[in-house]
Amino acid sequence: MAKMDRSKDTRLEFLTDKNSALVLVDYQPSMFKSVSSGDKTIIKNAAICAAKAARILGVPVVLSSINPKTLGEFIPEISTLFPSQRVFARKIPGFDAFEDEGTWKAFKKTERRKLVISGLWTSMCFAYTALHALKEGYEVYGLIDAAGDSTSDAHEYGVKRMLQAGVIPITLESLVSEWMHDWNNPKAGELLKQVYSKYGAMIGLQ
Repeated sequence: MAKMDRSKDTRLEFLTDKNSALVLVDYQPSMFKSVSSGDKTIIKNAAICAAKAARILGVPVVLSSINPKTLGEFIPEISTLFPSQRVFARKIPGFDAFEDEGTWKAFKKTERRKLVISGLWTSMCFAYTALHALKEGYEVYGLIDAAGDSTSDAHEYGVKRMLQAGVIPITLESLVSEWMHDWNNPKAGELLKQVYSKYGAMIGLQ
């Protein structure tokens, strides 16, 4: 049986600060209030840590919000990390962030083919935006532990829908390690202090 040549499968290429972008969708106060699929503090912390890691490593970040006048502004723990950057309040208050021209153009401007995405809620704004990017031919990585939904089933089946469509699942510590690549990275100390030590197993190593 002929051996499959996977050398050109770009999904096997590691995520780096040069080939990927991070999109965070609808991390707003009212969206958090209705999350009951998991620990809100852990979910929020994962999103914040992903944003911090992206800032430290220079990974492009796009932030999108829905109806901020009603649902609240994008949480400042993330938005203030990028003081010169706009949070795109979608002109059409839909669930797919990439239907908003400003959000979509901002992502395309990064010129990255690998998209790391997460958001609230999993089965709606996160999933629909991820599916949109897949349809447009991008490689999509879903940051699962930074996502939540109104019920456990909504989160679970939102994730399953994305995986069946081709979204690649990833978690916070795995993502940061992939971006960093190894401990010789000149930003490793900063990542250990500001990201790893604030989340997961690395806390116990300090």
